[in-house]
Amino acid sequence: MFSIDSRSRVPIYEQLIQNIIGLIARGALQPDDQLPSARSLARDLGINPNTVQKAYQELEAKGMIYQAAGRGSFIAPGDALTDSIIQQKLNEARAPILSARKAGVPKGKMLALVEQIYEKE
Repeated sequence: MFSIDSRSRVPIYEQLIQNIIGLIARGALQPDDQLPSARSLARDLGINPNTVQKAYQELEAKGMIYQAAGRGSFIAPGDALTDSIIQQKLNEARAPILSARKAGVPKGKMLALVEQIYEKE
């Protein structure tokens, strides 16, 4: 379910966040699904429980999960979750777009590419 690359330059907690977001985006995790406890997930992945807890805290701060006292961590309801994923994807798209702009790619060509991508779907 979760995969961590210990050789990656991406911090483990960020890899875990991306794993969870990917599972949500693919529909493998639904609103109100319970996540594994930090301790059990850390044991399964061979990582420190504090690393899992840090990932969970960041996901909670982004509104993607919620914590229920004494019950664990759960996937947030759909609307907040969808907005968080959309915002994250827009943020991820920002750097390559800025890079293209700095390289001199005209705005019209960039917009045409976006239109082309959306029309194919």
